[in-house]
Amino acid sequence: MNNGLRRLLYNYLIQNGVEVNAAAYLNALILFIAIVLVAVLLDYAIWKVLRFLSVRFARKSKTNFDDFLVFNKVPRYMAHIIPLMLLYRYLPLAFLDFENTEGIILKAIEILAVILVLVLIRSLLRSIKDYLKTLPHMKDKPLDSYIQVFMIFAWIGGILTLFAVLTDTTIWKFFTALGAASAVILLIFKDTILGLVASIQVSINDMVRIGDWVTFEKFGADGNVTEISLATVKVQNFDKTITTIPTYSLISDSFKNWRGMQASGGRRIKRAILIKQKSIKFLTPENIETLKGIQIISKYLETRNTSIDTYNKEHDIDKQMALNGRNLTNIGVFRKYVETYLKNHSAVNQTMTLMTRHLPPTPQGIPLEIYAFSSDKRWENYEYIMADIFDHLLAAIPYFELEVFELPTSLNDGLDQMNIGEKDQIN
Repeated sequence: MNNGLRRLLYNYLIQNGVEVNAAAYLNALILFIAIVLVAVLLDYAIWKVLRFLSVRFARKSKTNFDDFLVFNKVPRYMAHIIPLMLLYRYLPLAFLDFENTEGIILKAIEILAVILVLVLIRSLLRSIKDYLKTLPHMKDKPLDSYIQVFMIFAWIGGILTLFAVLTDTTIWKFFTALGAASAVILLIFKDTILGLVASIQVSINDMVRIGDWVTFEKFGADGNVTEISLATVKVQNFDKTITTIPTYSLISDSFKNWRGMQASGGRRIKRAILIKQKSIKFLTPENIETLKGIQIISKYLETRNTSIDTYNKEHDIDKQMALNGRNLTNIGVFRKYVETYLKNHSAVNQTMTLMTRHLPPTPQGIPLEIYAFSSDKRWENYEYIMADIFDHLLAAIPYFELEVFELPTSLNDGLDQMNIGEKDQIN
């Protein structure tokens, strides 16, 4: 805009008897409105063109990244760039007669430019995040944390630039001042810094992924991770409530991640049946013959009983007392039955650890623990499999003349227990 064109309206007003100051103000106001109007129309036209091109490109493109760009308004913000450059170039010319106003206008446009760049970066990063979340190998990554880290640096740079524009100083002077006030800054942004460090460590060490089942007793969390951000981790509990955990707690406190179980071949079954100690006994030949009717251990009983009889005869063992020599016990045979039953169970993973073991005796009896892994790791199916196994074992225990310990359920049961105890002391 040359000086003659800029003064054209001013000269016309002077020729028509308008006062000099009034003519200058009217000239500046009308030029301001005209330039802004041209910038707005140009912005609208560029946006229409970009939207048309974006739609056509999206239809032909095989990727959906452009869809996320449109959804996060990246083309819309890009349409503001050229009109803003036009304003920066020509709008100050309308205020050449007003030096103070010209400086304010330039600073205002520079501030708008900084804000536009920040908004454009944010939209672009959100588009990248949304696109990466659609990729199978990126769904469980803490992308929100990465985006927030980049945005923190972007906002810091933008704020420093705004201060530099407002104060007419360089950014380096602000960095010097920030160094002097580092202690205060660290105190103010302590949680953010801790969250940043924690997010990096969680990502590098692969401690938690989106979708992981975690149990965090300190915060009452037991469910699936739905979001990992710079400051918090959101866990949707199995009762559909949401627990928010500080990200830093993932590296400062202890929690349980069930990902290893979900990635393995099975889910562990580790539960014990309490056997009443008074029901444990040596098996007589009659008992053994009866138990041979149980098909899955009949061959074992024949082989084992023959081996024991051979040993006792070779060592001239007096079997008038059952305690002498080697003997089968009802709990030992039951333990073998449980182990064989589990090895033939279709829902138990036979390639993983499988055993039946005794735990140390307790006042409530001897715990007989089943340690195995179900093939199906889904919670509801796992519970069904485990219940099915123990339903069968609890029903099978009486066949071995064993009893399960349970507390007295009535006054008469309690008196019976006391009488039995007294008889045992007398005997």
